[in-house]
Amino acid sequence: MAKWLLVFLILCAASVPSQTAPLESVERNRPGHTSETDTQIQILQDRVKGVPSDYAGYDGLGSALFQKARETGDIAYYDLAEQTLNKALALAPQDFRAANPLVHMALVYMGEHRFSDALAFAQKAIATGSGNLAAFAIEGDAYTDMGDYEEAATAYNTLQALGRAISSPLAITYMSDSRLAYLCYLRGDSAEAVRLMKSAIAAGLQTNVPRENLAWLYFEIGERYFQTGDLENAGLSFQSGITADPNHYRSLAGLAKVRAAQGKLEESIQLYQRSIAIIPLPVYVAELGDVYKKLGRGNEAQQQYDLVEYIGHLSKLNQVLANRELALFYADQGIKLQEALELARKELEIRHDIYTWDTLAWVLYKNGRFQEAGEATHKALGLHTNDSLLLFHAGMIYHSLDKDSEAENFLRRALKANPHFHVFQAEVATRTLEDIAQSHNRDLRSGNVQ
Repeated sequence: MAKWLLVFLILCAASVPSQTAPLESVERNRPGHTSETDTQIQILQDRVKGVPSDYAGYDGLGSALFQKARETGDIAYYDLAEQTLNKALALAPQDFRAANPLVHMALVYMGEHRFSDALAFAQKAIATGSGNLAAFAIEGDAYTDMGDYEEAATAYNTLQALGRAISSPLAITYMSDSRLAYLCYLRGDSAEAVRLMKSAIAAGLQTNVPRENLAWLYFEIGERYFQTGDLENAGLSFQSGITADPNHYRSLAGLAKVRAAQGKLEESIQLYQRSIAIIPLPVYVAELGDVYKKLGRGNEAQQQYDLVEYIGHLSKLNQVLANRELALFYADQGIKLQEALELARKELEIRHDIYTWDTLAWVLYKNGRFQEAGEATHKALGLHTNDSLLLFHAGMIYHSLDKDSEAENFLRRALKANPHFHVFQAEVATRTLEDIAQSHNRDLRSGNVQ
């Protein structure tokens, strides 16, 4: 499987379209069956060829290409969408009618992790006075990824207030509740996050959102359930995502993670293979490698680990999108630790969210720079997020600083939140707690002897 994927990726790298490649030739050469989005792309291509001055046609085509990127994970579509939307913006009147292409361009930039650019375009759309609700949503999303959580909350609150005035209740619920759910989760309120995600899913079902978008909602609630240790509901949610969109690679990988946590390792492998056959995201390839390693299949695990590095350096955009994942991967594997530190610092230049601070903290810890790691993990924990992996990292870092009371607290919280949060790290947390307890007992005996 891994060897086949490597060949597939090499072929994909050789066939990535140039910036001047005709859109129709690119579409003709894409593997797989024709989807609704493919049909829409073809219709809009014909439209702009017939009316080359139609800015709305280019805007619709750019939006469809972005949707295709969402559905397939193929980053080549981001570039195509950006080219097309630039054409739309060049043709669009400089008034409220420019809001839609500005919003769609902001979405493309979010997909490319160009968060400051996404924020700028969303705010340009807002400035047109069109009342485009998506502009406020993207503004909040950009602030969230950049770690400006108060600004994000303000944007989402504005979205809700304006939406109640000009949109239907279902539309605004779908647009806002999933975003507010994530902020609630980050702030440690997992129960409210789940409630809001259920609300967003109900609204999405009633408004007939695209199947990939619905699958994304199921994936998100599955993540919330998994992070609280509710494996049953996590599995049901990921399965619902697969039912909504059988090609939703994230839901497939989510269900694979649940099966690994349940000890169903062979089933987990099959699900991961299905996921990365659609699009091999480095994080899922690494997780597949971990499952192989757990089964003692070292050669197959190493094939996946080698593939992680290859994918991460496949293109310039991959080198941006995979910075954080590669840094964590190197740290977990204990390899290329200096490069991991460079990647983590590079990621911190574009976003300052808690997960980037956590990545930096973990990489610093693995590099033996414990004091700096402690400072970074303090920032990662600033919102009191109840994420087992963050808590585990904090526990290990405080243990390295000989602050075993704090270490014990964080490690216990990690295992309480989800005893199966990682196929290896959960075991490390348990062993470290045992080591701390033994050390404490030795200290007590030593004190009694004195």
